[in-house]
Amino acid sequence: MLQDAHDKLRPVLVHRDGGFRWRGTEISRIEGLSDAVFAFAVTLLVVSLEVPKTFAALREMMHGFFGFGLCFLLLLLIWHAQYIYFRRYALDDTVSFVLNAALLFAVAFYIYPLKFLFTTLVNQITRYQPIEHGVALPGMTRAEWSDLMLIYGVGFIALYVIFALLYLHAYRQRHVLELSQSETYDTMSEIRQNVLMIGIGVLSVALALAQRPTLSGMTYMLIAPTRTTLGIVNGRRRRVMHESALTASG
Repeated sequence: MLQDAHDKLRPVLVHRDGGFRWRGTEISRIEGLSDAVFAFAVTLLVVSLEVPKTFAALREMMHGFFGFGLCFLLLLLIWHAQYIYFRRYALDDTVSFVLNAALLFAVAFYIYPLKFLFTTLVNQITRYQPIEHGVALPGMTRAEWSDLMLIYGVGFIALYVIFALLYLHAYRQRHVLELSQSETYDTMSEIRQNVLMIGIGVLSVALALAQRPTLSGMTYMLIAPTRTTLGIVNGRRRRVMHESALTASG
């Protein structure tokens, strides 16, 4: 039943992917393992595995809801990016396996730093003071914030390096995959986009090393305008390619 539903939705999903021909028709073993790791990562994000016994414990747990939501959203975006990659190219070779394994390792390893970062950030914004054993926990120092942003930045860079290598591998296999001109262009666009994200991560890490944690965090605000601008440019070039192809065929 699930396969039938997926088959019916497939044309809609492909259309939303800009007409990129999806070569992956079934869930591979690599994707099955990936889904299990992502599910495990979400489990690790849960605020508490024990049901609170008092209202105070419940209130303490609920303060972690927004941090959990942000982490869950980021995990979902990573999972979706990986899903689109395997639907587009359906590569199941050694290089794809190794790179995907590195991606899963990075996701599993960085779950706790990610959860700690967003929970602490939300607590600071809401001016919430966490309490442990009846004692208020001290706030983080500037040096600790710098170290935390350094850890996050290294993980951020690692993820986009892996995605860049995955798309570079697909580009090198473009003749085997029989990528069209527009699909080849889209593949190169993904590589450029990942390289730009790596650049943002490197800038953030540099600021963290310079003991500028606030500026290091604000660096990630460049993601939205950067991706939007690149998307507009790629869209225009893609339309020009499409019109040129129609003219040539006419």
